[in-house]
Amino acid sequence: MTIVLLEALSFGLGRIADAAAAAGQRLVLFTGDRSIYRYELSRRSIDVVDVDTFDASACTKALSSVPDLAGLISSTDTWAVPGAQLAADFGLPGPSVDAVRVLRDKARVRQLLHARGLSRGTAVDATTELTDFPLVVKDSAGTSSRDVSLVRSTAELHAVLSGTGALKGRLIAEPFLVGPVYSAETLTWQGETRLFGVSSRQLSPVYRFREESAAFPVAFGDKDSELLRQWVSEVLAVAGHDRGFAHVEFVLGAEGPELVEINARIGGALVGEALCRALGTNVYHAMIDMALDRRPSLLDAVLPGGPAVAFSLIYPTRPGRLVGWTGLDALAMHPGEPEWYPTATPGDTFDHLADQRSCTGLVLVHGDTAELAAHRAHSAASLIHPTLT
Repeated sequence: MTIVLLEALSFGLGRIADAAAAAGQRLVLFTGDRSIYRYELSRRSIDVVDVDTFDASACTKALSSVPDLAGLISSTDTWAVPGAQLAADFGLPGPSVDAVRVLRDKARVRQLLHARGLSRGTAVDATTELTDFPLVVKDSAGTSSRDVSLVRSTAELHAVLSGTGALKGRLIAEPFLVGPVYSAETLTWQGETRLFGVSSRQLSPVYRFREESAAFPVAFGDKDSELLRQWVSEVLAVAGHDRGFAHVEFVLGAEGPELVEINARIGGALVGEALCRALGTNVYHAMIDMALDRRPSLLDAVLPGGPAVAFSLIYPTRPGRLVGWTGLDALAMHPGEPEWYPTATPGDTFDHLADQRSCTGLVLVHGDTAELAAHRAHSAASLIHPTLT
């Protein structure tokens, strides 16, 4: 039998292939751009079908040609709705298309939570007359921190509105939340949610919403851990997420957790890899289970655990064409068993420094605690410098 993967995150493809093989399933990747997976595809052989994944009819035709089609996995934000629709069209297991549409609309999710008392403010169209500054203005269906701005005045709002390019959704305005940012890493099946732990999140002080590093699992006391477990379960239920991984970003403020956004998938960058290592198991087995409409064994598993994990994203300091990196040879001397995960290749051009599009690679390290791993990741990242022309 065959499971089709409709695009994927940049990392984790090998883990998914291992999980599919263990379940006796053939895995096939549908992609419109193999270069996204150059790191993963360089490390193992995976069947790939080259297809314009933005073209629903092309995907339908390609799926019709897959022998013994048993399941479809759509694990990215961009292809969440198309993937759910294709699964429904082919009678394959998957989430409700309507539920996925709601989860992909950050304004709708915020409004649902506000109505239930789970968000201190709501979301409104950014083109309306706004006065309650500061506000965060962002794309209602955006990804990778693109088109996210802190707006402190009417003048700044007009500048954002006039300078925004093509959007995946529409510009919305939400309350600006003060406090450290975290992400709850969860798995849900038929409304039952398991919280595996919480990732820390460091953002750039210059480009306020660009992600710089993360560490997992953050140590919380028993009382706070139970509060977070209850909170994230309720948030996901109200938003309509009843199956699959979720990466729930929140600010832990003076009055408790406040949602930033729900990503109805496993976390991006190296969050999935961090989960596998820190929990001591290949969490992607759950994706295969759910694609076959089986209760994921991960939901009930006693997990052996492993080292805490942290990673830092490496950005250029100016626009230009990438030549390479200095400092990679020094990683072998650094504590924490650092590993290098490139996301770019020499010759790539970088024009946008304000979001994750300009990431050239990530360095991942281990530690006995997330705090120690984070310190090591920051130190290792300081060794690596992209060179550009």
